[in-house]
Amino acid sequence: MIYVIATLRARPEKLTQLLEAAKAVIAGTRKEEGCIFYDLHQSTSDANQLVFVERWESRDALAKHFEQPHMATWRAASGDCIESRKVEIIKPEHVETR
Repeated sequence: MIYVIATLRARPEKLTQLLEAAKAVIAGTRKEEGCIFYDLHQSTSDANQLVFVERWESRDALAKHFEQPHMATWRAASGDCIESRKVEIIKPEHVETR
């Protein structure tokens, strides 16, 4: 089992667009085999700070996630909305940062 913590900083003028695009990727991802949970949280002190918290059965399930059509749609829709991103993949033995 692994966790993914993806922290995004939205461009302020694109926040609404990003949140709309997130709805579709969340709905699609939650239906994927191997997805235990997939949630998006917005900071209460900085509305442009968003955090995806994910739990996957395996690294293979996560790899398949990145190949899904709704992920391609998400990348296309969110690309110019994101100012910065940090993704941490947490395994029982260590944290992997991309």
